[in-house]
Amino acid sequence: MDISSIEDVRRLVDTFYGKVGVDGLIGPIFIGVIRDDWPAHLDKMVKFWQTVLLEEHTYFGSPFVPHARMPLEARHFEVWLGLWNATVDELFEGVKATEAKWRAAKMAEMFLSKIVYYRNHSEKPIL
Repeated sequence: MDISSIEDVRRLVDTFYGKVGVDGLIGPIFIGVIRDDWPAHLDKMVKFWQTVLLEEHTYFGSPFVPHARMPLEARHFEVWLGLWNATVDELFEGVKATEAKWRAAKMAEMFLSKIVYYRNHSEKPIL
């Protein structure tokens, strides 16, 4: 079954962040930033992926900005992407599932390159 509805997106996001929360490397980072605001974060992520995958524009914002000053390195993105891909593969298959993995990989690549850039330059991250 492919990703085709908001319920599918919510299942993907909830399952994925369940794995993130218990991961030894990235779990503490997410928990430290999100703290007790998991429902709001999960809702925001559902809206983000709903917008990206279903083309139902419910997310408005700049996804990079919250990550700009975080102490993230390539290994964090590798774990994040590995958990994301494993979750997608566990739950779905099809064109949208493949797109979800491709888009996540491109996002991780872009976020990491921007974080490295801003660490090495004095400019403020573009909002």
